[in-house]
Amino acid sequence: MVKRLAVIVRSRVDEAFRMSLGLTLMDDEVDVYVLDMKIQDSGPAAEHLELLKELDVNVFSNREDNTDLEFAPTADIGRKLREYDHVLCY
Repeated sequence: MVKRLAVIVRSRVDEAFRMSLGLTLMDDEVDVYVLDMKIQDSGPAAEHLELLKELDVNVFSNREDNTDLEFAPTADIGRKLREYDHVLCY
């Protein structure tokens, strides 16, 4: 049975993205929400983000300046989190 997992990223972006990649190994549906921070265009986080996108993981942000991520207002994110089987805060 496929589970829907949400990962909320508030710090340690590199590690949170790496963990999110690991969650895809069981073929569960994984969505990532980056809150209140700007993602760097280079480094480990950028590499992990590229792989997340290749694996069709949806990555959202509540900041419009994260142009590589899909923008979602905080209120919309709060409503969407109710739809998941598990929500992991990182």
